[in-house]
Parts: sequence; C-alpha cells; structure tokens
Amino acid sequence: MVAIEKKKLVDMYRTMVRIRAFEERVNREFTLGNIPGNAHLYTGEEAVATGACANLRPDDYITSTHRGHGHVIAKGARTDRMMAEIFGKKTGYCKGKGGSMHIADTDLGILGANGIVGAGITIAGGAALSTQKRRTGQVVICFLGDGATNTSRFHEGINLAACLKLPVVYIIENNAYAISTRISYACTIANIGDRAVGYGIPGVTVDGNDIMAVFEAVGEAVARARKGEGPTLVECKTYRWHGHHTGDPQPYRTKDEVEEWKKRDPILRFKDKLVAMGVLSESVVGKIDREVSGEIEKAVAFAHESAFPAREETLVDVYTVQPPAKETDTACLSGEMREVTFLQAINEAVDEEMKRDPGVLILGEDLRAFGAPHGEFQGLFEKYGVDRVIDTPISETAILGGAIGAAATGMRPIANIMYASFLGVCGDELLNQLTQMRYMFGGKLKLPVTIISYSGAGVSHGAQHAKTLYGWLMAITGLKIVVPSTPYDAKGLLKSVIREDNPTIFLSHELMLGWKMKSKIPDGEYTVPLGKADVKREGNDVTVVAVGLMVSRALSVAERLKEKGISIEVIDPRTLVPLDKQAIIESVKKTGRLVIMDEEPITGSAAGEIAAIVAYEAFDYLDAPIRRVCAPDTPVPFSPPLERFWIPDEEDLIKAIAEMK
Repeated sequence: MVAIEKKKLVDMYRTMVRIRAFEERVNREFTLGNIPGNAHLYTGEEAVATGACANLRPDDYITSTHRGHGHVIAKGARTDRMMAEIFGKKTGYCKGKGGSMHIADTDLGILGANGIVGAGITIAGGAALSTQKRRTGQVVICFLGDGATNTSRFHEGINLAACLKLPVVYIIENNAYAISTRISYACTIANIGDRAVGYGIPGVTVDGNDIMAVFEAVGEAVARARKGEGPTLVECKTYRWHGHHTGDPQPYRTKDEVEEWKKRDPILRFKDKLVAMGVLSESVVGKIDREVSGEIEKAVAFAHESAFPAREETLVDVYTVQPPAKETDTACLSGEMREVTFLQAINEAVDEEMKRDPGVLILGEDLRAFGAPHGEFQGLFEKYGVDRVIDTPISETAILGGAIGAAATGMRPIANIMYASFLGVCGDELLNQLTQMRYMFGGKLKLPVTIISYSGAGVSHGAQHAKTLYGWLMAITGLKIVVPSTPYDAKGLLKSVIREDNPTIFLSHELMLGWKMKSKIPDGEYTVPLGKADVKREGNDVTVVAVGLMVSRALSVAERLKEKGISIEVIDPRTLVPLDKQAIIESVKKTGRLVIMDEEPITGSAAGEIAAIVAYEAFDYLDAPIRRVCAPDTPVPFSPPLERFWIPDEEDLIKAIAEMK
C-alpha cells in the first residue's frame, strides 16, 4: 500500500461510512413513501467513488451516472442538500428539478449525475478538452457502469479522448449487472478493462471493493493525465447490494449471491486494515459512526422541513437570461458596403468571433483539409491552430457531447454537425443533455453551444441528408433555432448566436451555400439579434411568413402578383425560437390573411406551430382560413423530378393565395 498520511486514511473511511449511511437512509425514506419516483442506490460500491475522488483536487471535475450519490458525496457534496433534492424540495442542489438521478454542483466540479446510460462519457471528454486548452492542469474522472461500455458513445467518446490525449480517467464500475442483464451475457471478455487496448490507452482491472487498489490505480491514471499523457480506463469489479432501483424485486439474481458479495463489504475490509495498522481504534470507529448518523438525521430533518418549490418555479431556468439584444448594424449602413456570399458570411462571422473571444473553438469533421465540407471554415485552422480548430473523427455523438462538456467548463464551442439529418445520430446529446441540463440542475449551468448544420432539399442527396427538422427542433425545449435567408442575416445572426449563453442551432439551407447568392453587408462590426423578424417586403393584402430558402420564393411570388394588383407582405422570422410572434400578428392585423411557407412535411412543421399561434392570438383579425404551403408527408425523394415536386415552390404559394379569396 502506498504511503498515505493518517488523516487522509481516516477521511476516506469516514466518506465510505457517510455514503453507506446516506444510501441506507434513502432506501428507508423511500419505503416510508417520502421520496417521489425512485432512487438507484450505491450501497456496496463505496470503495470506488471514495478511492477515486481521493486523488482529485477541489477544482477537478467528475461526471456521474444514475447511481451517482456516492460519487457526488465523495467529491464533497453536502448530504442535507442532496437529501432535499431527492425529496424534491427547493433547498436541494437543483431546486427539486433534478431529483435522485440528476444531482449536480458545478462549484464542486460535479458536472451532473445522469439518467442516460453512458452520457457522461462524451461530456467528460469535452470538459477534459476544455482543461487541456486552458492549460489548467485539471483532470476529469468519468464514472460509468458496465452497461455503458456497450453503447456507441463509449467507443466514440474514448476514441476521441485517446486521439486528442485528453486528461480524463474513465472508471468502469462493473457491478455485474446492467439493470437485470449479467455482464457475462453482454460482454464476451472477462475484463472490460482489456478494451482499452483497442484505443491505444492503458487499461487496468482492480478489485473495486478494495479501496486502496482503487486509490492506487486511479492515482496513477490521474498523474498520467496531468502530465498530458492522455486517458486511462480503470475497471473496478464491485457489486450493488440493492436492486437496480429502490423497489426492484430482483428476480435475476439469488439471495445467496448477494450474501456472498456482502462478505466482501468494502467498508469492513478497510476498517479492519486501518485498525490493524493502528490508524483506527474501535472507539474512533464508533465516534465516526455516531457523527455520521447524526449528520444523516439532520439531513433528513432538513429535507422534511424544507418547502416544495412554488409552482411558478416550473417556468424558470430553461434559458440563461440574456441582456436585451440590439441590432448594431444601423450605424454601419451609411458607411462602406460590400457583397458577400453565404459561405463568406459564415466564415467571417466565425473568424471575427474567434478573434474577439479566445474561448470560441470549433469541433467537427474535415476541418483541417477542407474547412468543413462546404468550406465555411476554410483558413481558420491555419489561422487559429489545433487548439482552437479541432478536427475530430466521424463521431457526431462525441462532437456534440464534447461541446457540452467544454461549454460547461468555460469554453464557447461551435459544434459542426454537417447535415441536420445527422442530429439523430447524437440525439441523446441534443434531447437529454444539451437542452435539459441547465433546467435539471436548477439553473446553475450555462451551455453556450453553437451547432452549425446544413438543412434542406434540392441537390439530390436523398432522404438521409436533406431534412430541415424545424418543427422537431422547435419541440425541443431549451434550444434556440436560427434560420437565415440572406448572407447579411447569416453573418449578423451567427455572431449573435456565438455570443448567446444558451444552446443554439444555426441552420443553413444547402442550396444557399452552393448558390452565388450575395447580399451587401457593412464593412464594420454588426450583429442581428435573435427573436427579431424582418419584414422583407411590405404589403396589404396577404401576409406570407416564409422560413429559410422559402423567403426568396415568397419574394418572387410577391413580385409576380404585384402585376395582378395583389400586395404581399413577406415576413422572415429569422429565428424560430425565439419567435417574433408580435411581428407576425401585427402583419396579420393589417392584411387579414396568412400563408406560411415552410420546406418540411406539413405534419408537425414549424408552419403548424406558427398557424396555431396566430389562430389563438389573432383569430378575430383573420378574414380567411390560414394556409400552409409545405412538403408532402413523405421522406425527401432522390430523383430530381420527384424532389422538385416535393419542395414547395412558387406555384404552390400562388395557388394557396388564390384559394383564400
């Protein structure tokens, strides 16, 4: 055993006892009906969390799992605020919004327990990327269960960390079961730690019920990470005494098996060792037990006495509150103007923001060779280097997960996901992590992540590269959505997006990227605020709200119908979330008619949401039913004639307007 001062050994023992006492009391309170939902107890695994976290500095980070109580206690979390959170009280770490599976405290470097299996793997990599780029010497420990090693993000996350030599230690808590599935069924090798060889990193398997074995193995891995030598995989073989969750009937294992593992109780083993060494005496053991018992009693009393959050608290913490944005282009418009393409606008926006803020970095594929597939980041790798423009493997999950971890630890990342269709590949990172973490953690976290992606049909890429997904994305609470229709808007909006403290997706229609469409922009600094629609053309007879590429088609129709005496007002929302509802309603009040043109299948579209808003808030001003000009409810076809039929065009819009008479 390595030499450790007596006080540290006693503190480690006390931490194990605290975890055990906390978990057993949670189990009791659940049985009494005091805890909503359920909890995933850590009893029996105390040596892993304690031995691992004993190697960390206060400013180091951890990511945790659904069975995370032991991890966060070992990292320094208070048991009273944890108990209150599990009770759903407003004094809890996350104000009652996270519960047992989502306890977090960024002040302690706890980046969140997580209800999604393996989700912390890529987030930990992103946090480690942040510490690497900031050169702080901090390391990240990522706790994961044996079940997580069979997920795609295990491969993507560890592979990226290995390629970039990130300072992260992955600790597999192999407790023999993933819910009810025995590891021997789900994995064909005896030691999961052996999988490390596939990534060219060290891997070690230790007795997870021997705290000193854990402490020494993780200590070596942490030291290696701090020296810049990259990640390590540490498998700790242990066992959970309770079922997968409180109330689990456990038909998948026998009582004899559980009792055999209880004979290897990590706390008793460590106590006996410390007593034999003269570090502990039975009287000191008794004193620690009493002190911890008193602490847990106070924690339970605190939870019982704390109030539930007010109902109105439901509505806060979705977004970081931003100072009111102002359009800064007005002063520039009287100066020198020049024409740029869509691609130039994007490139300039990112370049200027990287120059302005050293925390801005890009993660994505093909950045070094091509500046991304369309070349929107061309020249930025040469200008800002490998520390700021990070070329990744083909790993959407790792890219977006890494961006989340980097943003949570102080960076302002841009995640290039290429096609919007590929967002499904990293669906968990988008749906359950990026857009939910701030809320689940009680508003403690800022996640200034910019996703840049291509969308839209028209270039015969087929169904898997051509989705717009506006309606689907609008349904993801916590995400802001930007859809520019001109190079001028693209640059001004993208600069605002990168400065935004909330997760935001910037969607460029692929046809616009390939076109030589140009617009004039100021030579000077300018931004376009989110949530402010633009009246692209004023009119009196019909309001047409058009999204993205459809704006240019609506403008063309407006010019054609002008000759027939029909005056069309074209509204470009520019951002779907936040949506400038007032601009649309004011236009409808003037014209009395509304058509929404949106390139996506009509069911579940952004057009449907806009129509619902106007029907509810401006119904009395409508002189005709609202019309939606959208694609049919099919995937995007490949053949050019089929694709042309599928995409809403000018004739579709003219027909819709004619039918409103």
